[in-house]
Amino acid sequence: MVPSDDHQYTGIVELLLHFSWTWVGLLAGNNDSGEKCMQTLQPLLSRKHICSAFLERTPQTSYEYNNIHLLYLQVNQVIVKSKASAVIFCGNSASILALQPMLAQCERENVAGTPMRKVWILTAQLDFIGTTYPTRWDMQVFQGSISFTVHSNEVQRFRDFLQLLNPFEENGDDFLKQFWTLVFRCLFPNSNTEEKPSGSCTGDEKLEDLPSSDFEMSMTGHSYSVYNAVYAMAHALHNTFLHRSKQRAAMEGEMQELPKLQAWQLHPFLRSVSFNNSAGEKVSFGENRELETGFDITNLVTFPNNSYVKIKVGRIDLEAPPGKQFSIHEDKMVWHKSFLQVPPHSVCSPSCPPGSRKKKKEGEKFCCYDCAPCPEGRIASQKDMNDCIGCSEDHYPNKDQTQCIPKTISFLTFGEPLGMSIAFLSLLFFLLTLLVLVIFAKHQDTPLVRANNRDLTYTLLTSLLLCFLCPFIFLSQPERVSCLLRQMTFGVVFTVTVSCVLAKTVTVVLAFVATKPGSRMRKWVGKRVASAFVLTCTIIQAGICTVWLGTSPPFPHFDKHYVTGEIILGCNEGSVALFYCVLGYMGFLAILSFVVAFFARKLPDSFNEAKFITFSMLLFCSVWISFVPVYLSSKGKHMVAVEIFSILASSAGLLGSIFGPKCYIIMLRRDLNIREQLMRN
Repeated sequence: MVPSDDHQYTGIVELLLHFSWTWVGLLAGNNDSGEKCMQTLQPLLSRKHICSAFLERTPQTSYEYNNIHLLYLQVNQVIVKSKASAVIFCGNSASILALQPMLAQCERENVAGTPMRKVWILTAQLDFIGTTYPTRWDMQVFQGSISFTVHSNEVQRFRDFLQLLNPFEENGDDFLKQFWTLVFRCLFPNSNTEEKPSGSCTGDEKLEDLPSSDFEMSMTGHSYSVYNAVYAMAHALHNTFLHRSKQRAAMEGEMQELPKLQAWQLHPFLRSVSFNNSAGEKVSFGENRELETGFDITNLVTFPNNSYVKIKVGRIDLEAPPGKQFSIHEDKMVWHKSFLQVPPHSVCSPSCPPGSRKKKKEGEKFCCYDCAPCPEGRIASQKDMNDCIGCSEDHYPNKDQTQCIPKTISFLTFGEPLGMSIAFLSLLFFLLTLLVLVIFAKHQDTPLVRANNRDLTYTLLTSLLLCFLCPFIFLSQPERVSCLLRQMTFGVVFTVTVSCVLAKTVTVVLAFVATKPGSRMRKWVGKRVASAFVLTCTIIQAGICTVWLGTSPPFPHFDKHYVTGEIILGCNEGSVALFYCVLGYMGFLAILSFVVAFFARKLPDSFNEAKFITFSMLLFCSVWISFVPVYLSSKGKHMVAVEIFSILASSAGLLGSIFGPKCYIIMLRRDLNIREQLMRN
């Protein structure tokens, strides 16, 4: 009628896990019970990552000198000096009887200046009551101990039964008289005992007046098991009697006598027993023919007069759902007075805080370790993690490396200072270009404007207007459409701009060559030729862009690794080769313009823009040659900013170099903007 010890051992492990005690001592009696406890607990502890600080066995008795000396060394060197605050003691009453004197002596002597700060975890086989009578030893060392006892409950009228016990009644058993003599230290008349009692037993002694260390008025777990066993047997016999009565009635006509009842014939009826006892608890056997009562967890509280009381603080309920069979109430527990912190710690190494991991110590058990900080980019969100874990690509570790924080999506926008500065410059240059266009349109009939090919000039100014608007596409959130428009718009618009500059330069050269007598170049001089030249250059660039779009177009791209804490949203160019083809083609036109303008710089100033075009192309080429290495070394929004800066710088260079001097003459030196002045020069 006693539950299996396996449930008790499982409960001990659950207790250790509840208090996070991972470094515990194992002490067992030198008997079969202690050996079984050791063999059962060790694999259970190992599976739950709990280490045994020591494995010791006590001698069977402590009365021989050699055993006393050995036990003292064992207690002193192993148990007291161990860092393990929790010690599991497996054994019987005789085992603890052998150990207790040495524990008390170590407690009094305060060995090595270290108080014995231990939590004793005692199995159900130990019974203080059974060892108290002959010794009455010091109980203070076991203050705060945690005991596993067979489950018991308050049985009705049991206390009344104890109060009515009287050893002077006739036909009383001898055990009661012996017990009375032992606990009350009195002598019955005509007793042959050699002990000198303090007085004679009167029968007026009350069991409830005894301290709980001598006698408990409540029913113990073992007594409760016997109580249930007697009732289970009674129910089994009753069911057997009913069954045999039915058989006898069936055989009455045949006048046959039933055979005598054998013990083994009770087994089926005993297995099927199920009843509620007087304490209101259901008594039945489980599938393994074990009583499903479980164990109580008690806390030992001692008092200065060496008395003690065991308080129920928990339960192992085998009938509870899985995961809820173990329960304990910490608020009811009393700990040993020597502990500086409660509940006490029982670990080999302090817990590694979040943000660090365990680092195994060579040559020691896995419960002994150092703490090492997590490597960069990894976290430990809980205590005592064996390894740090990495964050997902869209998260990053916080400063303490204890949790992963979502990354913010970052791209160049109008809302940040850099984006606002770029937008302001783009708008400023756009307005300046628009102003230049208005000035030229207002003074389109003046000699200076007419001499510089008005249609080509208007086309150039319009393309510059579009160039200054291009950054606004780059400042929008990268999406599939915006990524396609960025480079395509930039490539085509800039090609129109550079081809216009080249066409103006070539037109000037052709105009002067055509003025020579007998020149065949006259047919190449005219507005249509310049327009066709610009259109042809633009179509070639548009063809390159079309191939780019058709084969490997730009697309939105998330860069999750370049900047910690940010996801850079940008545009992947798709085909890098075609991107540089677009830039290379514009560079070719710019270099060609620079070369032609350089050789045409000595033509007459009145009709010649070559000097200004030379300077503007030199500036243009410098900007874009510098752009390539800077662009390749940049990432994210800085890459976009570099390209926008190159667009603004080169466009502003063209605007200032080519149209700055002309606006100066038109607006401030009108005396130079007359036909006579131009012809004179």
